[in-house]
Amino acid sequence: MRSYRLTAFGAAALLSLAVAVPAVADDGGADRSFTIKDPRITESSGLAASRAHPGIYWTHNDSDDGPYVYAVDSRTGKTVATITMKGVGEPRDVEAISLGPDGNLYVGDIGDNLNGSWDHVWIYRFPEPKVLRDATVRATQFDVKYADGPRNAEALMVHPKTGRVYIASKKEGGGGLYEGPAKLTAGSDNVFRRVGEVPWVTDGAFSPDGKELVLRSYFSARGYVFANGRLGKDYPVESPLLGQAESVTYTTDGSALMYGSEGEQSDVVRVDLKNGGESGRTGVKSPSSAGAGGDGSGDGVPVKGTTLTGVAVLAGIGLLLFLGRRRRKG
Repeated sequence: MRSYRLTAFGAAALLSLAVAVPAVADDGGADRSFTIKDPRITESSGLAASRAHPGIYWTHNDSDDGPYVYAVDSRTGKTVATITMKGVGEPRDVEAISLGPDGNLYVGDIGDNLNGSWDHVWIYRFPEPKVLRDATVRATQFDVKYADGPRNAEALMVHPKTGRVYIASKKEGGGGLYEGPAKLTAGSDNVFRRVGEVPWVTDGAFSPDGKELVLRSYFSARGYVFANGRLGKDYPVESPLLGQAESVTYTTDGSALMYGSEGEQSDVVRVDLKNGGESGRTGVKSPSSAGAGGDGSGDGVPVKGTTLTGVAVLAGIGLLLFLGRRRRKG
């Protein structure tokens, strides 16, 4: 989703209400909370943990950037590789990234700021690089259509066992979970079919064992038991309070969730799962670093350190972003 900036006065007025949350020291290792320092990354909209390179997270800008994917080191917050995709059209509204069991990165050009007016969207696929350096790679482009008509979406998840691609659509009041074909085919339409109902979300991620699916929104996150390609029982998942919450991924060992946000110098916050396991059903512990808050929506689990004032601030920011979008569309 495109980031809409607040006026300086409006932002100052809201932020003046905030109550500081004490920082929690981290251990300096990989997969910790970090800040994306690359000045080119101002609209980080997707996040995927690298399996080939521990501590590395793949991300990309939302729109108006080009066919670029960035590898960011969680230990330093610095970009260590910029990948340029060739063989694809001009990206339109890139919203998500996911790593498949085949070792390929799947980039979801699936957003639609015109509320479902495009008759197709795209997925780009390329192998995760074995060496981290700036490179140009040939990507495969897949045309995507929905069986029940065009729609806006921000969440794309590749199942870590079957390799099947799922998309969660975005709609006020709720959206749908769409299942792609068993194998994507280049040169023809790949039809995604609705297989479940989900809330309004900005991103999602499967646990490494494929048994859990977490979907996040601006102020909350929910987990689902996932079996045989279908959603099961849902449960609240702890999520941090971030300025514009856009992305989520599991750490490769399944011990924590990493939540990302948009904006310059945007934060990625780690939230540990209890008992070091993958299942969010067992609950979660507090985040390992600063920048944590609560979900503010009533259907997630707040992170320790949240204040009611902080929730109010983010709710106000969310309202201004929404009104700003409506004015732009008007």
